[in-house]
Amino acid sequence: MISRETIAQTLENIALLLELKGENPFKIRAYRTGAEIVTTFAGDFVQKARDNDLGDTKGIGKALAEKLHELATTGELEYYEKLRGEFPGTIFELFDIPGLGPKKIKALYDKLDITSINGLEQACQSGEVTELPGFGAKSCRKILDAIAFRREHANKFRLGDIAAKAEEILLALKNQPETIEASIAGSYRRGKEILHDLDFLVSTEKPESIMSFFVGMPEVSTVSLHGPTKSTVILDSGLQCDLRAVSAEQYPFALNYFTGSREHNISMRSRALKLGYTLNEYRLAPIEGKKQQPLPDNTITTEEDLYAALSMDFIPPPLRENTGEIEAAEKGELPKLVTLEELQGTFHNHTTASDGKSSLQEMAAAAMDMGLKYLGISDHSQSSFQANGLDAERLLAQGGEIRKLNEEFAGKFRLFAGVECDILKDGSLDYPDDILSQLDYVVASVHNAFTLPEDEMTARIIRAVENPHVTMIGHLTGRLLLTRKPYAVDVARIIDACAGNHTAIEINANPKRLDMDWRWWKHARDKGVKCSINPDAHHTSQLHYLNFGVNVARKGWLRTTDIINCLPLEEVTKFLNVKS
Repeated sequence: MISRETIAQTLENIALLLELKGENPFKIRAYRTGAEIVTTFAGDFVQKARDNDLGDTKGIGKALAEKLHELATTGELEYYEKLRGEFPGTIFELFDIPGLGPKKIKALYDKLDITSINGLEQACQSGEVTELPGFGAKSCRKILDAIAFRREHANKFRLGDIAAKAEEILLALKNQPETIEASIAGSYRRGKEILHDLDFLVSTEKPESIMSFFVGMPEVSTVSLHGPTKSTVILDSGLQCDLRAVSAEQYPFALNYFTGSREHNISMRSRALKLGYTLNEYRLAPIEGKKQQPLPDNTITTEEDLYAALSMDFIPPPLRENTGEIEAAEKGELPKLVTLEELQGTFHNHTTASDGKSSLQEMAAAAMDMGLKYLGISDHSQSSFQANGLDAERLLAQGGEIRKLNEEFAGKFRLFAGVECDILKDGSLDYPDDILSQLDYVVASVHNAFTLPEDEMTARIIRAVENPHVTMIGHLTGRLLLTRKPYAVDVARIIDACAGNHTAIEINANPKRLDMDWRWWKHARDKGVKCSINPDAHHTSQLHYLNFGVNVARKGWLRTTDIINCLPLEEVTKFLNVKS
């Protein structure tokens, strides 16, 4: 059965190919809009398309509805297959290179017959590309760097890109009659932002039928191994998935071992040895001839029991990176990590006023449906012309609209009027202070001039940190996972500056960013820097990115007291120094 994601990607691919052909922009836009609707549709879009029941769906015309019906019922679309047949299959590779839009790719294709990454690399190395209008030596260097970066990260996947499929497979495994328990282990369970594969674990008395189900899943393209207790498959996406089956008695030990990390496991085994035991993926056993510390209970049925047996508090999976969690667990000093349910609101969100896809009212309604008590609106500032940034007049007018809506909410919910303000190249901000002072808060972000030397970039951001109107710094390093490297910046100095100026730093929860990186948050927390978990939502559906942000916060040892959007409405209003 075709998935919603495949349908959306098909429509996006059609739009890209039509751009290469130089087709009518309105036609291109129709397919791109269709892809967005498919992705964000609240119900079962695939079933609705299969039932040919899209007539009342806003943004989908009759012709597109017919194509979607064909795609949902047959798994294929004749129009797309014909269109794709006009181009080499490798053409889509080029769209993965930052800075190459359809116009440039069309020029490369038309003038130099470039249809793949390899062909592009060769043309850049030979200098052919520099002869095309809009390209130069600097462009070629950037393209070659991007190609090298892409190769370096081949066969890696963003957590956010595979989370839905991972949970879908896990649910299917849990629903197998022979399954006693099932979990995803490995880097996924620890919440790592980049994954190489997925590790599934089941406890069962009859592993053979579960293994047969696993290797026969419809999304499997290749079966690399099919054994009685272990199987490995490659999904259509290229993602490797491993499944191991163990007995119920072995399950807590296997879950702990295969969750990792490797360094955490080494420390766990070392801890066991000190107490007179040997620990592996199947059991905790006494070492013959060595004195043992008595176990609190002879039966270990859960991971919690295992940690207790080693005289430690239970260590949540996100912390298992050997960054001090073992010592803290021994002393009973692990933090109580923040949970998604403790978030009261969030601040970095966009609307149709700039480059968002949902209106102010729609964003507010979605936030209330999620149980949030407040929502900050921070559309792009005027220098972000590519994102339809707001000039001062439009920005202040939006603030007036927000105030009117807050009167309607009558204290049950609140919108805060903010802006995502560009930090200009010299560190000044995109509006004068007299404009910024009229806002409830300011998210200051870098959106251009990414190639400054580290000292200049650091000084640039620190100047923004020191502005009294800046509430928080957005996506601190500018990274796009697996796509764009972070710009050169001294994160430690930024953290010190934020601590000295009472400026927060966001966790940008967009799964393509997850910035500031979890590896810095414990340090920032200990310096007294507050965090704001923000989805950088451009559509109501993206408010749910908050889950990925909480994941980063947990890996960074953050508690509710470290996060400003865990504050209730009355307290966050005081924190922002906003009049009630």
